[in-house]
Amino acid sequence: MAASSLAPLLVLADGRFPAGGHAHSGGAEAAVAAGRIRDVPSLEAFCRGRLHTAGLTSAGLAAAAAAGLDPLLLDEAADARTPSAALRAAARRLGRQMTRAARAAWPSAALDSLAAARPRGAHQPVVLGVAARAAGLRPTDAAYAVAYESVSGPVTAVVRLLGLDPFEATGVLARLAPDVDAVALAAADAAVRALVEGVEALPAASGPLSDVMAEGHAGWPVRLFAS
Repeated sequence: MAASSLAPLLVLADGRFPAGGHAHSGGAEAAVAAGRIRDVPSLEAFCRGRLHTAGLTSAGLAAAAAAGLDPLLLDEAADARTPSAALRAAARRLGRQMTRAARAAWPSAALDSLAAARPRGAHQPVVLGVAARAAGLRPTDAAYAVAYESVSGPVTAVVRLLGLDPFEATGVLARLAPDVDAVALAAADAAVRALVEGVEALPAASGPLSDVMAEGHAGWPVRLFAS
């Protein structure tokens, strides 16, 4: 499916899109507290690791949804690929907010059906993929949006958490651009295979330490970010 315009991709990737991402740090808050992120080089290392694990897995789910795979089947696959209960809950909260925003931006029967089937929210990357398809975007576009979000969220959060120079933090995103390209293309290729082979063809990379820290973070009595 060829995209008639890439403008919807800019809307999806815009931090001002009201999908709730600003309230989540992508694990960065817990990593800062543990001393694993303390400066620009450690932020870059954290983001690179996240991009090639959770980012790749989420981008594959989004690309598959944009390619037309059953979003309910993909939502189950997302559950299976998210061992942390705290992260599953966060993904569904984000998915519910993404559904509201996407239905307002690109009304479609597919988004309506998903909202009815998952009233508490489907996993956010699955919703994003359905929204991308409704907006006329390609699976590769959906993968790019998710891959970029997987690193832009932590970078933005760490600027607030550590008071890093925002210019230097933005430099991290620029240096990660080739990795974002590689992850998005790999996710889109996997989505094509999944059309024939099923969801087993989609990436299932993980970061066990991030899962463990997410469980601890969810129990903090005071925190700046929801996850």
